[in-house]
Amino acid sequence: MDIKLTQYAKTSGWAAKVGPDILAQVLCHLPKIEDENLIVGLETSDDAAVYKINDKLALIQTLDFFTPIVDDPYEFGQIAAANSLSDVYAMGGEPSLAMNIVCFPNCLSPDVLVDILRGGFDKVKEAGALLIGGHTVEDDEPKYGLSVAGFVDPSKVWTNSNAKAGDYLVLTKPLGVGIINTAIKGGLADEKTYKEAVKTMATLNKYAKEALEGIKVNSVTDITGFGLLGHALEMAEGSSVTIVIEHKNIPIIDKTLEFARMGLVPAGAYANRKFVGDKVEFSEDVPEEVQDVLYDPQTSGGLLISLPKENVDLLLKNLKNTPTKYAVVGEVIEKEDKYIIVKWKEGLYGKQ
Repeated sequence: MDIKLTQYAKTSGWAAKVGPDILAQVLCHLPKIEDENLIVGLETSDDAAVYKINDKLALIQTLDFFTPIVDDPYEFGQIAAANSLSDVYAMGGEPSLAMNIVCFPNCLSPDVLVDILRGGFDKVKEAGALLIGGHTVEDDEPKYGLSVAGFVDPSKVWTNSNAKAGDYLVLTKPLGVGIINTAIKGGLADEKTYKEAVKTMATLNKYAKEALEGIKVNSVTDITGFGLLGHALEMAEGSSVTIVIEHKNIPIIDKTLEFARMGLVPAGAYANRKFVGDKVEFSEDVPEEVQDVLYDPQTSGGLLISLPKENVDLLLKNLKNTPTKYAVVGEVIEKEDKYIIVKWKEGLYGKQ
């Protein structure tokens, strides 16, 4: 089926997300929700809502959808589903039920929608959850995602606002999919680079979450539309700490830096740069193209995990069986003038 889905979208994947600065202006006007059973709500810009059902069980509720980031309908379905499921894993839970959210142009064949839904179904099945229906509307742009419900022990919920000074930071997927996608749309990315980007986006964070079983962690978030620095900022502000990113340790998809030097940077990266503003400090040795990668909006990105230093070895050992690149990318220190510092500290965590 020779369909180029990205031609039907003005922006692709998480690059289509409303900018964080605009969202902040809107959300601040909404009334504060107070409920003794609401464990995680709007206040911390977390990945999902968590509602306590009883002392042993809490519901995780999340929703995500976006425009095509790849041309192949099946791959788009897989990536969008993996992205939607990710929020449940980022909260420490397991997905149980999912429902499709579909916007679809009437100019496309229904066979295209079949392949999108099949990709989503297969990824939900891989997650061990059930896909039980959904809702469709006609739209000029194709859009797809899931509403997902999962469960977690209320005492074991992970949030993005509990990082501790002395923690190390582990990132479980490489960066660069926004820049790579821009290169793909420009016809500049080769097949190998394309396949690495698709593999990264379609990989469930289930495997990173499983690597954390039995390991004490302090804070977790998944890296999506606000880029590594945007989501790290949310963690730093919510935890009242400073996060130090060691830029030479960051796992990056091959050829991303080359494309960034060519100026193939999505608009979402500039929105993220504006959002982070002067809350980040770069050392003089951080190249402009690396800064672009750190702001790059990710689609179905990895988990950023803040955990005690003594637990890092075990986590890295467990991550060896995961299908994507991973690394120790920084540390958490007491709050300084800036919420984020990007530099290079040789020997932070030895050879990885």
